[in-house]
Amino acid sequence: MHKILKLSNVKFRTDLRNVPYLCQPQLRTISRTPKKYAEDGNKDANVLRKRLKETADTVVIGGGCVGVSLAYHLAKAGQKDVVLLEKTELTAGSTWHAAGLTTYYHPGINLKKVHYDSIKLYEKLEAETGQAVGFHQPGSIRIASSPVRVDEIKYQMTRTHWHPTPQYLIGPEKIQELFPLLNMDKVLAGLYTTGDGHIDPYSLTMALAAGARMYGAQIYNPAPVTGLTPLENGKWDVKTPHGIIRANRIVNASGFWARELGEMIGFEHPTIPVHHQYVVTATVPEVKALKTELPVIRDLEGSYYLRQERDGLLFGPYEQEEKMKLQDSWVRDGVPPGFGKELFESDLDRIMEHVEMAMEMVPVLKNADIINIVSGPITYTPDLSPMVGPHQGARNYWTAIGFGYGVIHAGGIGKFLSDWIVAGEPPYDLIECDPNRYGKWSTVSYLCDKARESYGFNNVVGYPKEERFAGRPTKRVSGVYDLLKDQASMGFHAGWEQPHYFYKPGDQKGYQWIEQKAADGGYDVDISNITDSVGVIGVAGPCARKVLQKLTNEDMSDAGFKFLHCKSMQLAGITLRAIRISYTGELGWELYIDMQNMASVYKAIMDAGKEEGIDNFGTYAMNSLRLEKGFRGWGAEMNCDTNPFEAGLDYFIKLNKSADFIGKQALQNIKAQGLQRKLAYLTVDTDDIDPEGNETIWHNGKVVGNTTSGCYSYTAQQSLAFGYLPIALANVGQKVEVELLNRKYPAMVVQEPLVLTEPTRTRLQKKTKSRV
Repeated sequence: MHKILKLSNVKFRTDLRNVPYLCQPQLRTISRTPKKYAEDGNKDANVLRKRLKETADTVVIGGGCVGVSLAYHLAKAGQKDVVLLEKTELTAGSTWHAAGLTTYYHPGINLKKVHYDSIKLYEKLEAETGQAVGFHQPGSIRIASSPVRVDEIKYQMTRTHWHPTPQYLIGPEKIQELFPLLNMDKVLAGLYTTGDGHIDPYSLTMALAAGARMYGAQIYNPAPVTGLTPLENGKWDVKTPHGIIRANRIVNASGFWARELGEMIGFEHPTIPVHHQYVVTATVPEVKALKTELPVIRDLEGSYYLRQERDGLLFGPYEQEEKMKLQDSWVRDGVPPGFGKELFESDLDRIMEHVEMAMEMVPVLKNADIINIVSGPITYTPDLSPMVGPHQGARNYWTAIGFGYGVIHAGGIGKFLSDWIVAGEPPYDLIECDPNRYGKWSTVSYLCDKARESYGFNNVVGYPKEERFAGRPTKRVSGVYDLLKDQASMGFHAGWEQPHYFYKPGDQKGYQWIEQKAADGGYDVDISNITDSVGVIGVAGPCARKVLQKLTNEDMSDAGFKFLHCKSMQLAGITLRAIRISYTGELGWELYIDMQNMASVYKAIMDAGKEEGIDNFGTYAMNSLRLEKGFRGWGAEMNCDTNPFEAGLDYFIKLNKSADFIGKQALQNIKAQGLQRKLAYLTVDTDDIDPEGNETIWHNGKVVGNTTSGCYSYTAQQSLAFGYLPIALANVGQKVEVELLNRKYPAMVVQEPLVLTEPTRTRLQKKTKSRV
C-alpha cells in the first residue's frame, strides 16, 4: 500500500510554493515540559509596538479566527472600546493549520444560521477590507453509498427547506458531472450544497483583523494574559506583561488554551485537543487538466473529506474511536510553553484504512505524490459543539471555545456573540452551545471518553433518539437510578441519566440569565445551583392524588393544593418540596427531594400505589401524552426564537397587571404589531414514519413553516405534530403537507387538544352533574 501511495519516496519539501496556501507548517514535534497558560509567554512578550489601553468595554482573549471575528463584529456594531489580546501572533493555535472547509450544511437547526452568516461574511470580506481571503466556492457533495445513507440524506433534506441554505438531493449522473474523477460503482446519491468550499484560514483571520482595526478595535500581540481578577462591580482586571486593562467584560476565545485560562478563575472547561491529520498531494495531472474546480466531497462511509488544493488534492480522514489520538497530557499538565505554530508527528498507520477507501473512491490518488502530511491539534468538547455565551458563576465572563470547526463557525459566532453583547439578548436560540451545559460532573475521564466517541462518530449514520454511551453514567445519577437502570432505556440529559422508556416483557434492552438580572436589579438574593443535590420524581394520573394522600397529612385536594402552587411538605416522613403540575395533561405533582432520600420516597410511592396499579413511565411516553393534550415543550414550541403569543400561551399572560414585570413592554409591542405566524396543532397521515420536529411544512408547492415536535399518539392512533404556520394557514381545517424522508404527507390543522386534559374532563363532569 505504501508503494502504491509512493510514501517511500515522500520528502517534505521546503519550497513553500509546494505547500498548501492555507498552511506553512514548522515540521517539528513537541516534547517540552508543560507549564500553565500564564507562564507560557513569548520570548518577546515585553515588546509591544503601542501603548496598552487601560480600560475596555470588551476584552477578547485569543487571536484565532473566532476571537478576531468577535472583535471585528463588536467594533463594526459600534462598540468603542474593543481590545483583543493575543499571546503570540494571530492565527497561532488551531487556526493556522486548519484545512479551511466551509459549508452551509449542519445537521442541527440554528447552527445552520451560524454557517450561513459565516459564508455570507466571507463572500464580501475582501471587498470590505481590501485583504484577500482566498475563498473558493466550488460547492460540496456528501456521498451516500448505502441505502441507509440515502435515507439519512432524505432526512436532512426534510429539515432544510425552511432554511435559506441551498441544498439538493442529486443522483449519480449529476455527481459524476460535478466530480468526474470519482469511481461511481458504489455511489447511490449525494447531498449537494452550492456555495460551499474552502478558505485560507490565515488570510481570513488577517482580513478580519484588518476590519476590526478599521472599525476602531485595538489588537495587541504578543500580549499573554497572566492574571484575571473579577471585581465586585462586575468588571475585570486583565493582567498582561504590559500592564492591566480594566474591562466591562471578558471573552475567553483562546482555543486549546481555554482550559488553562479558565483555571485562573476556578473553571475547568471541558475542552481537549485532538490530533487531526490531513494529506496534501503534489500536482495530479487529471486534476490539472480540469477546467473547473472540483467540489469538496465528503465520503461518509470512508469518513474523510477531499478537496482540490491548487492542482493537487487534500484529503483528511476522521479515524475510528479506537485509533484516534487525544493530547490528554495538555489537560493534565497544560500546553507546552511556546507552542503556537507547531505540529505533531504524523502517524499514517492510524489513517491507512481511510486512505484505502479514498483511493477506491478517487482512483487518481493511487499514483499521487504526497508533499505534506499535517497533524495538528483541534479542540473538542464532549459533544463536539462549542461553548458560546456568558458563563454561570462569574459575572461578565463569556466563552467562545471548543470549536472543532472554527473556520466555518468563526464568522457566524462572531456576529451571534456581538449581537448578544450589544443588544443584551441572543439574536436566536443556540442552547446546544450553552457553556453552562457542563458542570463538575464532566470530569477529565468523561471528557476524554466522550471526545474520543464524538471524533470517532464524526461521519457515522445518525438516528433520531439515538443514545451514545461513552463516559456514562457520570456522577449525575438520581437517588433511584440504581433501582431503575435495569428496567429502562436511559437517556442522557445535561449529564443526568433519565429513563426514556421502561421495558416490557420481551423488549430488547437496548443557567444565560437569573444571575445577571439579580445583579442589575440590586436584589438581595443568593443564587446557588442545587441540581446535583436534588432529585425529581413525577407522579401523574387519575389516581395520583389518592396515592400521595396515603403518605401525607397535607391536604392534596383541589382546594388545599391548587394548580401550579408549591409547598414544602412531609411525604412518607421525609421533608420535600412539591409542585402541582400537569405536564402530561393529567393530575400530577413534581416532588423535589434531597438525593439521599429519593429512593426511600420512590419505594414508598410504589408501595402505596399497588392497589391503584401504579407503574413507571419514561420521557418518550410523557412526550406522547403532552402532545396528545396540546402541551407546549420548552426548547421545542417555546424557545428564544418564539414569543408567548405565537406559541398560544395567551392564557398565562396578564397584561392588565399593575406590576411592570420583565417582558411586559415587549409583549405589549408584539400584541400591538400583530402576529405573522402562530403555532398550529396538526394531525399527519403517515405510513410507517412519524414526525420528530423541525421538518418542513409545505402548502401549494411552497415552504410555509416547520414542525417543532411530533410523535405517534397511541391514544388517538394518529401521528401528531406542532408546527409554526403563517396566520392565514393556522386555522382549524387548513390542509398542509409535512415532509418526511423526502416525501410529503397530508396534514391538517385540528382543534387542540386531541385528548382532553384532566382539568377539562373534571369541569365537564361537574357541568353534567349540575345539569342532572
